[in-house]
Amino acid sequence: MDDEIKDDEILNEEQDITEEVEAEAHSGYKPVDRFDAAAVHHLSGMYQNWFLDYASYVILERAVPHIEDGLKPVQRRILHSMKRMDDGRYNKVANIVGHTMQFHPHGDASIGDALVQIGQKELLVDTQGNWGNILTGNRAAAPRYIEARLSKFALDTVFNPKTTEWQMSYDGRNKEPITLPVKFPLLLAQGAEGIAVGLSSKILPHNFVELCDAAISYLHGEEFHLYPDFPTGGSIDVSKYNDGQRGGSLKVRAKIEKLDQKTLVIREIPFSKTTETIIDSILKAIEKGKIKARHVEDLTAAKVEIQIQLAPGVSSDKTLDALYAFSDCEINISPNCCVIEDNKPKFLTISDVLRHSADRTKDLIRQELEIRKNELLEQYHFASLEKIFIEERIYKDRKFEQAPNVDAVCEHIDERLTPYYPQLVREVTKDDILKLLEIKMQRILKFNKDKADELMARIKEEIEQIDRDLNNLVEVTANWFKFLKEKYGKDHPRLTEIRNFDTIEATKVVEANQKLYINRADGFIGTGLKKDEFVCNCSDIDDVIIFYKDGKFKVIRVADKIFVGKNILWLGVFKKNDQRTIYNMVYRDGKKGFYYIKRFNVPSVTRDREYDLTIGTPGSRVVYFTANPNGEAEVIKITLDPAPKLKKIFFDKDFSEVLIKGRAAKGNLLTKFQVHRIGLKSHGHSTLGGRKVWYDPDVNRLNYDEHGRLLGEFNDGDQILVFLPNGEYYLTNFDVNNHFEDNIVRLEKYDADKVWSCVLYDADNQGYPYVKRFLLEASKRKQCYLGENPNSKEILLTDQVYPRILVTYGGADEFRGSEEIDVEQFIAVKGYKAKGKRLTTYQIASITELEPTRLPDPPKEDEADETEEEENLDPDAGKSQQQVIDELTGQQTLFSDEDYQ
Repeated sequence: MDDEIKDDEILNEEQDITEEVEAEAHSGYKPVDRFDAAAVHHLSGMYQNWFLDYASYVILERAVPHIEDGLKPVQRRILHSMKRMDDGRYNKVANIVGHTMQFHPHGDASIGDALVQIGQKELLVDTQGNWGNILTGNRAAAPRYIEARLSKFALDTVFNPKTTEWQMSYDGRNKEPITLPVKFPLLLAQGAEGIAVGLSSKILPHNFVELCDAAISYLHGEEFHLYPDFPTGGSIDVSKYNDGQRGGSLKVRAKIEKLDQKTLVIREIPFSKTTETIIDSILKAIEKGKIKARHVEDLTAAKVEIQIQLAPGVSSDKTLDALYAFSDCEINISPNCCVIEDNKPKFLTISDVLRHSADRTKDLIRQELEIRKNELLEQYHFASLEKIFIEERIYKDRKFEQAPNVDAVCEHIDERLTPYYPQLVREVTKDDILKLLEIKMQRILKFNKDKADELMARIKEEIEQIDRDLNNLVEVTANWFKFLKEKYGKDHPRLTEIRNFDTIEATKVVEANQKLYINRADGFIGTGLKKDEFVCNCSDIDDVIIFYKDGKFKVIRVADKIFVGKNILWLGVFKKNDQRTIYNMVYRDGKKGFYYIKRFNVPSVTRDREYDLTIGTPGSRVVYFTANPNGEAEVIKITLDPAPKLKKIFFDKDFSEVLIKGRAAKGNLLTKFQVHRIGLKSHGHSTLGGRKVWYDPDVNRLNYDEHGRLLGEFNDGDQILVFLPNGEYYLTNFDVNNHFEDNIVRLEKYDADKVWSCVLYDADNQGYPYVKRFLLEASKRKQCYLGENPNSKEILLTDQVYPRILVTYGGADEFRGSEEIDVEQFIAVKGYKAKGKRLTTYQIASITELEPTRLPDPPKEDEADETEEEENLDPDAGKSQQQVIDELTGQQTLFSDEDYQ
């Protein structure tokens, strides 16, 4: 507000002065040294220039990291100050902040916060005291209570005054680095985030070891890929990461485990979130009814532990998905790799930054080698001069002793050294001679030629090694990254799991937290009509599909109360892309037209748009309607109005004879005569067959979308069989909301008649190998077919009807060779708890499965026909819950004209 007032005052003052100048110009008066009209600067132009200056300052000096060292100015100044203060001991953070203020022209709070953020990343700074917790969001203690020093990694990779470019500090009293000579992709290891004027930067942290490996691969011309790794753990889906470039997206999920059927535990959280924000988002979802849970408890200490106690009767699998859909347990992060390069912001990829860092590391190593080589050459040069000076006793020359001044001495020494110039690495300067004159007599007296030659040989050998390194700079740089990986890699394991996420549809996992009601008389539906007719359970994000008696239908959003019109025929929750819900319908075309029968589905429509299921003739109406969730096709009985020459007024129609088509199809002609009544004669089976189920091992989930491995067609009552590595198995249904373990050995459709054969080492019988054949009992609880002793070990498990195994003897019984065993002949089929039969007491080297030599006979056609006839004996087989509801509510009967009044 104050700034606006000041701007108005400046504008008014500028306008007054301009008017005064114009008035004086008309009067012929010329202002003298007071104001020059030509020098008037409009405020808009000044503001534009000032704003650009301010924006440039924020971008270059505050918010965006530099590509050379991956640091923002405040971070660079903190590290520079810590290096100047470094004596191997911890320093108070308050002292570090005060020292940094010599270089950073801002307050101590910004410096302290930046130092805490660096310390929490546990890479450059070795901390002591309470530095806060990135998991819970707790702040660090006051700067006077905590201490810090540079880590060994920082001392190894960040500093080298000989290769550092310097500039004057903001007040001109000190020198500070333009960029630090960092020999590591520090920007990618730490990550960076900043908001400037008109742009922002968000670079996610990556794994230390993977950065080293990627740099080595790049130096060797090999392909590499980099993905984020967060200190908070969790899992990520990198399918849309786009190499960290703007426009990409990263899905991040918390790690959630089942403690038991009524308790879920969050062990790891998404990056940028804390346990507090996670719990708040869960509680909000519970308040809105999207998740049903009784209690959320935070038990976080050194590691994250958030326990969620579920409400009775709530599926833990469905709740797990709901946590990802409606809370911060799953978030999207949009990376934006913006860095300062050549004194201006640039948008790059993560790979570009890695390449630049590896190239810069190679260049810094080259500079260090060249600097070291020059130092050694100088050392070798003076050692050669010193040796000549002492061995040739130049210091005892008469002319040397009688020289009138230092210049004469220098000229004489230079003259004496001239014959030896070919032995020297460079020309002799006056400074070299003056340095020779500074040699003390004691050193001359103790001079040892052998030691001098040995020193010069070592220097020469080191120079030759440096030359070899300079000629093989790529390999030297790669060895540098290998050294960093071996020294520090064990402290930085990958914490975030990379995996593919399944897409969770919110409407499928949201709890049915509302009840849908209808007021047929007034034409209202909604969740707030609690005194009216109950329809079904729903959620507040569901859509409702409404069919009318005139053949129209539409889909609307669930609301508390909404007018939809009278003459409602049927309504329910609409499931998008549902291909298995089939609607069976008979309608009359016009007031006295023919009757048509049709079957259709509604996979997708536009919300709030009205559609017509009839031909469109005025007066058309629906006379029979059912909704079948699994494509069931019933048989109906049609009663016609009596008419002359009409011999048959009753006939049946099976909906299974009608093809399923689109909603706009006309349908098949049912009858040309007037219908008196239509009733249900018998329920039918699904015409869609069993539902095909696939298992996707990438996400350990079932699906109906043809992802992964086909398990087969499943009907009601069919189950999934799951084997675990420890010999346990269990059965579960084929609900797509099921979650499975990551260590599944085998997953398939359960067949109660399938015989399994297992070879195991029995811990109860001295570890001898046993073989057993058994049938699995149907059990949803985990059962172990290896016995009660947890030390028993499975060798192989097979479902071959006639399995064969090869036993190879070893040790002292190696001379026995090997033996083939027909398991089906060796032991009979028993229960899975049976002990089995011991194979041998000899020492065994290996047991392997062989290809079977015989296969089971195919089933006979007569047997198949008998089975089919037996299945058709029950006319009520395949009756669905929805059909029973339809029958009870009378939706199969003919609607009279009174229904429309």
